[in-house]
Amino acid sequence: MTRHPTGEWVTQQARNLILDLDRQVDRFRFLVRDRDTKFTASFDAVFADAGIDVLRSPARAPKANAFAERWVSTIRRERLDRMLIFHERQLVRVLAEYAGHYNMHRPHRALEQLPPIADIGIGPADGTGAVLRTEILGGLINEYRHAA
Repeated sequence: MTRHPTGEWVTQQARNLILDLDRQVDRFRFLVRDRDTKFTASFDAVFADAGIDVLRSPARAPKANAFAERWVSTIRRERLDRMLIFHERQLVRVLAEYAGHYNMHRPHRALEQLPPIADIGIGPADGTGAVLRTEILGGLINEYRHAA
């Protein structure tokens, strides 16, 4: 996160993402982005080198990228509308913690009630055994898991 992103900064973030994805980069075929001038040709080239096709959303069509729009509305509705954010550092921490919850624990209807990153051993509840509760964002969200 930065206050004044530039084309060079965005391109570096793209390189960092490709490095973080490592072997999983093959799972992605497309990147859908808007027409912001910060997304330069060098930004697109980073993804093209990884074998990912970059698709630009249509001009003046904010609902064309429904997944991004859904993410923004979800985080606003579930977290940001319920908290007072006092400074940038707090916002970064809240967004990072919620993104972890959203991707690794929160069930999604389109994914048969599994989180997007479902390889962490979440399975159907059997109704027996102890349950562990983990507080997220100071208790605003609670995650429940069966004890091992």
